[in-house]
Amino acid sequence: MLKQLTSRRSIRLKGYDYSQSGLYFITICVQHKKHLFGEIDHQKMILNDAGIMIEQWYRELECKFNNVMCQEIIIMPNHFHCIIEIKENNNSVPVGTIVQWFKTMTTNEYIRGVKTKKWKAFDKRLWQRNYWEHIIRNEYEHEKIAQYIIDNPLCWENDKLNVYHP
Repeated sequence: MLKQLTSRRSIRLKGYDYSQSGLYFITICVQHKKHLFGEIDHQKMILNDAGIMIEQWYRELECKFNNVMCQEIIIMPNHFHCIIEIKENNNSVPVGTIVQWFKTMTTNEYIRGVKTKKWKAFDKRLWQRNYWEHIIRNEYEHEKIAQYIIDNPLCWENDKLNVYHP
């Protein structure tokens, strides 16, 4: 019996070239919104070793992709937000390729941490299957989103992603 394939609706902007230069606001969530990267204490994000690892791999994007610049970032207990900049380049890769590489590298490193450092285990996937992105169209939007990223720990109490999972 053939398994029926479910069609997934793309959340990407139809016809947009995601490898073109510009700023992109990215959000990636942990599968089942498990808190794996640290905790909020007095409205400050305190990264654990896994959270520090996430930040290191984010910074590594600039080494892997010579047309990428890492801008603002906040790692939260169960997700992270960042702004990546794609610079003009003949060999530009799309945002989806950049995110996929990041998710692969962090997942592999997290598995090593579970095995050797007793990090919390995860079920099947570290990250949710998809990610959220927003094309930043002007300086005003950039400033507004950058401030949102910086202020994210201050708003954790009311954050829709703040679902506690032990």
